[in-house]
Amino acid sequence: MPYVVRRQPTLATLNVRGLAFQLYRWEGASPQPLVFAHGWGDTGETFQFIVDQLSAKHSIVAFDARGFGRTDWPQDGYWFPDYLGDLDAILDVIAPNAPVDLLGHSMGGNVTMMYAGVRPERVRRLINLEGFGLQPSHAEGAPARYREWLDEIKEGSFYATYDNYAQFEKVLARRNPRTSAEMIEFIARSWATSNNEGRIELRSDPKHKRVNPVLYQRDQAEACWREISAPVMFVVGGKSDVARRLSDQSVVEHFKQQFRSLTLHTLPDAGHMMHHEFPAQVAELIEQFFR
Repeated sequence: MPYVVRRQPTLATLNVRGLAFQLYRWEGASPQPLVFAHGWGDTGETFQFIVDQLSAKHSIVAFDARGFGRTDWPQDGYWFPDYLGDLDAILDVIAPNAPVDLLGHSMGGNVTMMYAGVRPERVRRLINLEGFGLQPSHAEGAPARYREWLDEIKEGSFYATYDNYAQFEKVLARRNPRTSAEMIEFIARSWATSNNEGRIELRSDPKHKRVNPVLYQRDQAEACWREISAPVMFVVGGKSDVARRLSDQSVVEHFKQQFRSLTLHTLPDAGHMMHHEFPAQVAELIEQFFR
């Protein structure tokens, strides 16, 4: 049985920074939008599950990040600062005169947290689902990382393809056992499409698979977090890797020290993809935070 959408989005294309971005709008009574930023490999469209659980008063905008979903692929690969530039340009169009509420999942959570520190005046409230950042890196790892990146450029990057959607859905269901079958079907058709040979392929640029040659600088990320003026709600899935990292109380205390106003929540039965697994619980946390 297919997933039944409660609030139909309006689709639009927004041309910024040389790329055509796919936008999804769910109109509500509120004049200021709640803007969603998705994680690696995902699309803005699959926030539908949360949207359907939120009050209809919320005006919501999501978008497919560069190289994902129905948004254009840049020719030269992917650099993290570009995600900040894209968000900045999109907000200049959809909410030019007032701060917005931001929600980001995973990679999108890291993007929105960095952005909220770089442009604190543009963010009213921030919700981060599992966007905890990476472990600190060490300079000694740089030569090997650059070699790996050069090798990947030479060898090329490829995703698996599938005989049909049913096969792809089985793969998704195996990786996401807490997500319902009707939602898996919805996700499969958002993440993938039929190619010219009739095979199912991901709507995702294979260059995303390349390792980042620039080592992650957690101290720089945390410096940005400390500049955030908006209240922040951080939500962890109890069965995720982030929850494991936060089982160390010293890590929790260090994390809390990076923010002026931080609320921490754990969804005990959720994994990393909580917005697919338990959208009603995520939506209720959002409503509580806004209240």
